[in-house]
Amino acid sequence: MRNKQLEKAEGRGQEAGSREQGAGGKKFYSLRAVATIGKFVTVVSLGNWVRKIAILVCLLLLVSCNKNQLPNNEAQVKVARVASGQSLEVLGMAEQPNLISQVRLIGVDAPDLRQKPWGEAAKEQLENLIGGAEELVTLEFDLEAKDKFERTLAYVWKNKVLLNEELVKQGNAMFVGRSPNHKYDQRLERAQQWARLMGQGMWNPEKPMRLTPAEFRRQNL
Repeated sequence: MRNKQLEKAEGRGQEAGSREQGAGGKKFYSLRAVATIGKFVTVVSLGNWVRKIAILVCLLLLVSCNKNQLPNNEAQVKVARVASGQSLEVLGMAEQPNLISQVRLIGVDAPDLRQKPWGEAAKEQLENLIGGAEELVTLEFDLEAKDKFERTLAYVWKNKVLLNEELVKQGNAMFVGRSPNHKYDQRLERAQQWARLMGQGMWNPEKPMRLTPAEFRRQNL
């Protein structure tokens, strides 16, 4: 009886030992699984970061490319010649790069070249603002792109300076608003008020211009 009881006890002990060993094995495998999952999560996290960085780089490249592109209502052209205080001849408007296009400045009416000395003064100022032939300027368009003579209507920018406004501010051109192009009317009107107040150019009280450019042209057709 005692031997049988000892054998049963030993059997129970071995069974318990195998259970503990089994429990230990489960513990061992669960730890390894956790480590594997941790590595997997780390790899996935790194993968997500790499993708995010790649997307960010692509966005920065797109932004930098867009900075070099002009808006749809602007065009960069080369000046071929200043025709008067209110008109230019430029290259680069059409598909053929050497084709000359006529450009009329929006919102200004400069004296005729025969209206001395004001006509020549307006042309000379515009040439100085542009810097001579072959210089690049930016044309900004408004609602109406061309006039009845098929000249391109534009605001002309050079080095972030609105040349239309500078001509009026120095008294070498008058502000004349024409529908539907009114984007910079307030700026041009303020420039003319300043020129009149300061007695600039055609507003010089000692030598005023008696006829407006429009009146002079009507009388000298």
